[in-house]
Amino acid sequence: MQDNTTIFGIRAIIEAIESEATINKIYLQKGLRGNLFYELDKIIKDKKITTSLVPVEKLDRLSKNNNHQGAVAQISPIDFYDLERLIEETLESEKIPLFLVLDQLSDVRNFGAIIRTAECTGVNGIIIQKNGSAPVNAETVKTSAGAAFKIPICKVDHIKDALYLLQASDIKTVAATEKTDDLVYDINFNQPIAIVMGSEDKGVNPSVLKMVDYKAKLPLLGEIASLNVSVACGAFLYETLRQRVIVSKKKQLT
Repeated sequence: MQDNTTIFGIRAIIEAIESEATINKIYLQKGLRGNLFYELDKIIKDKKITTSLVPVEKLDRLSKNNNHQGAVAQISPIDFYDLERLIEETLESEKIPLFLVLDQLSDVRNFGAIIRTAECTGVNGIIIQKNGSAPVNAETVKTSAGAAFKIPICKVDHIKDALYLLQASDIKTVAATEKTDDLVYDINFNQPIAIVMGSEDKGVNPSVLKMVDYKAKLPLLGEIASLNVSVACGAFLYETLRQRVIVSKKKQLT
């Protein structure tokens, strides 16, 4: 074992999967054959685990030249939450629900930075897709300054499934996108809300945009056409916090 998020060896990986460890990704040697490999391959397909075929040199590096048998797996250092249960628990609390949906964000450093900001702004939970999203690995945890251990993170098969569930619970959804005339300041965040942030290169998926209740953008006055996604996410979250703090203070004065 290289560290607490990496294991190697076909049998060890099979046992990890069967013990329901959360596997971020499995690296397999190109051209690998054999009965044990076929057993692993079947489990991978059944569980729909993300894999990548790589040359043996990469596996040697990942395993620090240990006997990897042609397979190395990255395991999440955190436990993921069940989204439906988290929504129920959040609705039972006295605070206004605030969720963050990350539509196939791929950069682990952006992910870590967003987790850190989300924890600081009182987000109840972060929702990511099982496939195509940045993993929660050692670098994510480090960039989050440990916030990954303090905020619930949920994995779903499809982002649209999460949106259906949120909307069914009367939680409004707002997507950060340039494809709108509405600014973030036009949205009422002082209600149960889920903010949807898109990937670094493509933004929010068009099929997801069709589902959301609101769309909003940040004003850009310079020549650069877009912000880093973690910076944009921070702006949305702190506008949410600003609105809620103002309403809370007004209530205290009345």
